[in-house]
Amino acid sequence: MGEGIPSDWLELALSRTVVRRALKYAVLVGTVLITINHGDALLHGELGAGRLLKMSLTVLVPYMVSTLSSVEALRSARR
Repeated sequence: MGEGIPSDWLELALSRTVVRRALKYAVLVGTVLITINHGDALLHGELGAGRLLKMSLTVLVPYMVSTLSSVEALRSARR
């Protein structure tokens, strides 16, 4: 990936199967992490803009990890 994004990378990252898999993992892992990291604040109704941003990023990270992993696995399988 040193010379930019390979032409097939984005196509794979946006494919239906990769997006669906990444969304499933993001919801599952994100929910667990939000509960661990923000559960007390949720119970006390402390949901400011900063916390909501952190919670969104907490879901985005597993989405990105799943997408990166899936795309690289598919690209390796093609080789």
